[in-house]
Amino acid sequence: MEAARVLVAADKFKGSLTAVQVAERVTAGLRRVVPGLAVETLPVADGGDGTVAAAVAAGFDRREARVTGPLGTPVTAAFAVRDGVAVVEMAEASGLQHLPSGVFAPLTATTYGSGELLLAALDAGARTIVFGVGGSATTDGGAGMLAALGARFLDAAGEPVAPGGGPLATLATADLSGLDPRFASVDLVLASDVDNPLTGPKGAPAVYGPQKGASPEDVAVLDAALGHFAKVLEASVGARAAEAALAPGAGAAGGIGYGALVALGATFRPGIEVMLDVLGFAPALARATLVITGEGSLDEQTLHGKAPAGVAAAARAAGIEVVAVCGRLALPPEALAGAGIRRAYALMDLEPDPARCMAEAGPLLERSAQRLAKDFLA
Repeated sequence: MEAARVLVAADKFKGSLTAVQVAERVTAGLRRVVPGLAVETLPVADGGDGTVAAAVAAGFDRREARVTGPLGTPVTAAFAVRDGVAVVEMAEASGLQHLPSGVFAPLTATTYGSGELLLAALDAGARTIVFGVGGSATTDGGAGMLAALGARFLDAAGEPVAPGGGPLATLATADLSGLDPRFASVDLVLASDVDNPLTGPKGAPAVYGPQKGASPEDVAVLDAALGHFAKVLEASVGARAAEAALAPGAGAAGGIGYGALVALGATFRPGIEVMLDVLGFAPALARATLVITGEGSLDEQTLHGKAPAGVAAAARAAGIEVVAVCGRLALPPEALAGAGIRRAYALMDLEPDPARCMAEAGPLLERSAQRLAKDFLA
């Protein structure tokens, strides 16, 4: 019988364990049951927070840049580079993690720092940029990002429009002629698990505004302002501005997807697909006899392009069995099977109290991995 070779390709358990820590704990639990087991770890991410960390774990060089945070104050943001490929995570510059606890700025938060982070990647020699968008504090349609890259957005008096999505209502003219010319020769991939359009009932303000502190009134203001932004851009660059507003991914990260699509020539791809390519998943999969994936909560959202669904789909296509670990399991067995996951091991089966489960996630995950090993490897 062929010796088992396990590939651990799991995302983070948000709020408790990084993807790297998940891999370490699973490996430790497996080897308690099967000493000397061959285990390869490939922490994964789907373009949201944790994407740069996953790239660094896969051998990319970690770089840092001082950029403008969502509230206009400086923050330190990380990105990753290897062989002309940069992995840039917009949340590193413009994410909710840069807001003080309980403080939101739905109308004025800016993506300016995300533009500065893209410039840092260009300066580091990137010819391909994987731009992971998610976890943003912003709803400015990418206007701040484009301003950092050389675009000019002026009001009727010829003054620069103030930062954030709300002030775009005062936009009179948009001039993209000053955008950094290097983007013409760079392959910019918009990596996201979100396929919403820019505006409307499924648009960025309506769907994601509330989690960034937007009231119903703020949502209406932002939706109108982003619609106006697209109209002014249409006067500047033509019909593609209106087409891009409807395109999948335009509404990602408060509309930063729109700015990247309309002005930077970005192509949209599901984040997990891009990241599996970048991280070298296919060769690792070819060496495996069993794949273990997972994330903090396996739920309905998982099935819509989150990391475990992407890992399971790729492994199933290769004929390799997949099992999952998670903090909380909210999918019935038939939904798991439909996603290509044979069984899932939830930490809350061992510790039903959510607060304690998160606090003790590491040891609980090792115990879950021991159960998994007894079922599938012993």
